[in-house]
Amino acid sequence: MQATMPVTADVLTSRLQRLRENVSSVFLGKPDTVRQLLAGLLARGHVLIEDVPGVGKTVLARALARSIHCTFSRIQLTPDLLPSDILGVSIFNEKTGLFEFKKGPIFAHIILADEINRTTPRTQSALLEAMNEAQVSVDGQSFRLDRPFMVIATQNPFEFEGTYFLPENQLDRFILRIRIGYPSRQDERRILREEPDRAPLEALQPVMQASDVVALQSLTERVRIDAEIIDYLQAIVEATRRHESLEVGVSPRGALAMVRAARAMAVLDGRDYVVPDDVKQLAVAVCAHRVVGKSYLHDGRAQRNDEIIEEILEQVAPPA
Repeated sequence: MQATMPVTADVLTSRLQRLRENVSSVFLGKPDTVRQLLAGLLARGHVLIEDVPGVGKTVLARALARSIHCTFSRIQLTPDLLPSDILGVSIFNEKTGLFEFKKGPIFAHIILADEINRTTPRTQSALLEAMNEAQVSVDGQSFRLDRPFMVIATQNPFEFEGTYFLPENQLDRFILRIRIGYPSRQDERRILREEPDRAPLEALQPVMQASDVVALQSLTERVRIDAEIIDYLQAIVEATRRHESLEVGVSPRGALAMVRAARAMAVLDGRDYVVPDDVKQLAVAVCAHRVVGKSYLHDGRAQRNDEIIEEILEQVAPPA
């Protein structure tokens, strides 16, 4: 039997570019959003897409899943959903006299957790172990999840009726929180004409294997990050802990997420080293959902923290 040749870094980078183009062919006019989603994938992270209904959150997630030859599950989160509906359940087999575990939709490479903040905190927490440990524990048994494993969750703004707050420990498991926003007039005209959520999305073909994603994730972990970049990143993190409008700053886990995401951005640009712009471009998406504003604790209203992180970026000088 002929041995399979290892895939080179150049081949992986080429396939990554094809993946970006494939997703962008149906998710129109938002290349930076696609870039952020792929950064989350390369960093072995999970991504939270937060925005108003109808801006393409589900289309983006499905486009990524269809572009990779992998298993995909879509979970519609509702108030009556139970943890067992996500994880699976043990069923008694009368023939064998034993309980058999029937795997739930969490057992897939890419999970779309649609409208995650419309289900109860109990069900939200069922995702925690899977997202943090890449395993599921049910009835005293632990089941490993296949690699790659990524949860892409969507949620509506908290001000919408019928939504629950995501607890801080759940938010912290998402390496990035992405906001999409409305398309430009030109891009919206193209969306209206082509309707990419219909035939173009269904016709999308895989351009990458699941094993390619795992190899790219390993490549990402080997990207060099110099001491000056670490100092810059730490200065940003420490500024969030001292900011007068924040009660809770970025944790060490959040700082590690910044390192992983910055390395992923370098791979997306074809580099094997991190530059300050990699950190700066992702700081809001990585940090804003990890900090807690004082107004959140005092009057129960969630504060938009994006502006605070942007203010910190203006104050902290990047290395030359």
